[in-house]
Amino acid sequence: MLEFEGLKAIVTGGASGIGDAVVRRLLDLGAAVAVLDLQPEAAANSALGFRCDVSDDASVVRAVAEAAEALGGIDIVVNNAGVGAQGTIEANPDSEWHRVFDVNVIGIVRVTRAALPYLRTSNAAAVVNTCSIAATAGLPERALYSASKGAVLSLTLAMAADHMHDAIRVNCVNPGTADTPWVGRLLDSAPDPAAERRALNARQPHGRLVTAEEVAGAIAYLASPLSGSTTGTSVAVDGGMQGLRLRPREQAGTTQEPLVDASNRRN
Repeated sequence: MLEFEGLKAIVTGGASGIGDAVVRRLLDLGAAVAVLDLQPEAAANSALGFRCDVSDDASVVRAVAEAAEALGGIDIVVNNAGVGAQGTIEANPDSEWHRVFDVNVIGIVRVTRAALPYLRTSNAAAVVNTCSIAATAGLPERALYSASKGAVLSLTLAMAADHMHDAIRVNCVNPGTADTPWVGRLLDSAPDPAAERRALNARQPHGRLVTAEEVAGAIAYLASPLSGSTTGTSVAVDGGMQGLRLRPREQAGTTQEPLVDASNRRN
């Protein structure tokens, strides 16, 4: 039996980028999947598509109910829909702060709230929120985006606590800079896109952008019924960006190992 055989999942923002990779991964693992997106017609062929604006509660309630009816219930919610923002705190007006929080944070609230009646009847209920390295590392020119993702991280922990007795697991995944259409558009708008891509690659210790498929793998792990004791946690998919502090390579071929290995010393 496939890992997700018989389980029903909804994925917001599932028609492109990380969301599309999640949808395809869950389908491959045996789940029935509904995509909730502003452009559901772009969803993977085997997925059901429902138009949903996560910033509009009526749209969310309608889409979740339609998806649950079509799937025969909901076991898994992947809150992936989100928008980006650039700049320091001076760069965006109040209206943009409200818009980004409305999508990135309150959108998670709306979708999960609408899905709770279905999740409470599931034997394998799980919610996975797409967070970001921006929640745990100070990145330049990302004040608004970082604030919204910091809220997602805290919200994930609070939701996990609130719904522990409902047997609903809640976790999040923190990708590093991922090779997605949004990042592609940012690169295209840079004065020197090639140089900007090199800088983004170098910022992550493994030397490249994270792939959407790698993030999807982590989300599938957190959503899986095999992860029944995993709740209230975040999984970094960032090439070591958050936790590692490597020595810089001064020359090609230079080792990054210390010259003296203190673990081999005899006292």
